[in-house]
Amino acid sequence: MDITEARQVRLEPWAEGDFWLLQRTNSPEMTEHLGGPESEEKLASRHQRYLGIERGQMYRVTLADTGETVGSIGFWERVWRDRAAWETGWGVLPEFQGRGLAVKAARAVVEAARAAGEHRYLHAFPRVDHPASNAVCRGAGFELLGEVEFEYPRGHWIMSNDWRVDLGRG
Repeated sequence: MDITEARQVRLEPWAEGDFWLLQRTNSPEMTEHLGGPESEEKLASRHQRYLGIERGQMYRVTLADTGETVGSIGFWERVWRDRAAWETGWGVLPEFQGRGLAVKAARAVVEAARAAGEHRYLHAFPRVDHPASNAVCRGAGFELLGEVEFEYPRGHWIMSNDWRVDLGRG
């Protein structure tokens, strides 16, 4: 199995034509736990960051059988607790939520981060009051390390759960 495919989903590397997906996920419903919708200027900046990630990769998540886009996921480098690690985050379009696709995409991104090497751990930091994202972490095999104060977006501190996968296992 390709590391970017997990039964029902495929991870396609983020491309120039994927800006529309950022626009679709920029609704109040989709950004409720992320600080709210961003301006068009900030979305354009985010799109350029996604295209230019030097360490890690952003992906458009598609259904493996039809190629239909269902969301996005990725992993990138960050320093956490004085150590370099991978971090991940995702979003699934409302019409595809509740089908387990985010869990499948998270499992696929774990494999992609493992294949990238470099770091032993992959972390996710969903807000403590975001049951769906915490359930994705649990379903994808992440270990809950506990609650942490986390800055997201920049300048805004929230209480998040620190979930981690040991990429050295598997």
